[in-house]
Amino acid sequence: MDKPTLTVSHSFNWRRRITLIAATFGPGLMVMLADTDAGSIITAAQSGTQWGYKMILPQILLIPILYLVQEVTVRLGIVTGKGHGELIRERFGMKWALLSVVTLFLASVGALVTEFAGIAGAGELFGIPSWLSVSAVTLILIAIGLTGSYKRFERIGIAIGLFEVFFLVAAYLSHPNPAEMARGLTSMPLGSKDYVYLLAANVGAVIMPWMVFYQQGAVLDKKLTIRDLKATRWDTLCGSIVTQLIMIAVLITCAATIGKVNPGLTLNDVRQISDALEPFLGFFGAKLAFSLGIVGAGIIASLVVSVAGAWGIGEVFGFNKSLNHKVKDAKIFYLIYTLAHVGGAILVICSVNLVKITLDVEVMNAMLLPIVLGFLLVLEAKALPKEQRMKGFHKYLVWSLSGIVMVFGLYMSISSIFSS
Repeated sequence: MDKPTLTVSHSFNWRRRITLIAATFGPGLMVMLADTDAGSIITAAQSGTQWGYKMILPQILLIPILYLVQEVTVRLGIVTGKGHGELIRERFGMKWALLSVVTLFLASVGALVTEFAGIAGAGELFGIPSWLSVSAVTLILIAIGLTGSYKRFERIGIAIGLFEVFFLVAAYLSHPNPAEMARGLTSMPLGSKDYVYLLAANVGAVIMPWMVFYQQGAVLDKKLTIRDLKATRWDTLCGSIVTQLIMIAVLITCAATIGKVNPGLTLNDVRQISDALEPFLGFFGAKLAFSLGIVGAGIIASLVVSVAGAWGIGEVFGFNKSLNHKVKDAKIFYLIYTLAHVGGAILVICSVNLVKITLDVEVMNAMLLPIVLGFLLVLEAKALPKEQRMKGFHKYLVWSLSGIVMVFGLYMSISSIFSS
């Protein structure tokens, strides 16, 4: 007589557990989908074209780096109940907080320009002028942010961001050779300066200032608590895997096609990549699938970047800063959010050299890495109670991986400056 009761109870507990986990999912997946932005897609395409499948292994190795660094961000937000900028202000004073928010502002504006440039490029594939595509997307982005609900904002963002799955379709249509992929996984020509430079570009683009500010603010806006910490870690891990699978898909697509016939080709923008892919993938794979992926990546990254910037500034200066507020209750927050999109759109529409802007943004982000990761690691050691801090092997692993990311980022920026 007891068996059915136990079975029903066990089934109920599992359903309840799954429901609770699903309710916490979102911040990690959203910020990771945003990490695979237009600049990252171009970097992955270039990596596959020049080095074939030899850049797949580094993409896989970046998964734990992404997870471990962003897990620190999640823990800081949930345990302290405060945003990244607020913690810096409280722990280190207003001057350091201003430095952090200037870093965030520069990275956010640069990222928005990159995303809008990618969207403009995708529109031009179908004959849509950049002023029209960028203006339309800007209005959509502003409308999404003004909904007055973080949950609605997150759901819309993830739904659009999942258009990046079309990159997986493009990879399938490219018909990669499994044997060649397996050989590529065992080769990392670190003796080549060109390989190391592209490797640095991939590593240096892993952690952006806005990622740290966004995910720490998102767990607060979603009202997650210490009980949700385990589930948010799964959310972050899943997002880390998904974003790197997308990067690998782009890399494979270009390695199996362009890399076969023209391995030395330099890829700078969406149109060039699409034109180079069309002889192999046809209209659907090269233009439709690739452009949808770029648009999805650009829109979700724009949402994350602009909100992160508004949150960070609000945390430092102490004004209302929640997507759950009505516009009348958080006027400065929504004004910053809106102006960020409008400013990025104007820069792209008026720019005569989007490729140069994109490259300059990547270099700038790499140079900002030591500041971003430095604040993050020091806050983890100072702002959290002892029982929530990293210890032993975990601590040394995260610090070591963060150091590697900073070194690669600085290497890329220095190399770019001296080669320009």
